[in-house]
Amino acid sequence: MNWHKSTLEFSTPGKGLHDITDAVQALLREWGVTEGMCFLFLPHTSASLVISENWDPTARADLETFMERLVPERERWYTHDLEGPDDATSHIRAMLTDTSLTIPIDEGKLSLGAWQGVYIFEHRARPHRRRLLVRVLNAG
Repeated sequence: MNWHKSTLEFSTPGKGLHDITDAVQALLREWGVTEGMCFLFLPHTSASLVISENWDPTARADLETFMERLVPERERWYTHDLEGPDDATSHIRAMLTDTSLTIPIDEGKLSLGAWQGVYIFEHRARPHRRRLLVRVLNAG
């Protein structure tokens, strides 16, 4: 068994779910990993990682709308607004989701379901550069 590690960078155009599945899968091919575990970590407090439906774009739109309704901006009780009206909400949304994922690797691919993809869920309104730490334990 051996470890592979890398950091991927992504530019997000603003709020929403941004599919990163292909970028992670490309690393697995580059490393020749056929079996093992993939550990993903997003070291940010205003974005998160999710596994979600990647076939029908309306599913993604529904999830984005749900988060907007669950944690609406400009609530009077928010006090953390140093970086704008999405400051408190982006941190709350990141807290409700995950900043790390663990995904098995089988036959050289992430062992995702037929309609699953890996996403960065950007909670900020303006574009950001996000770093994703990728660690893979290669057992094959």
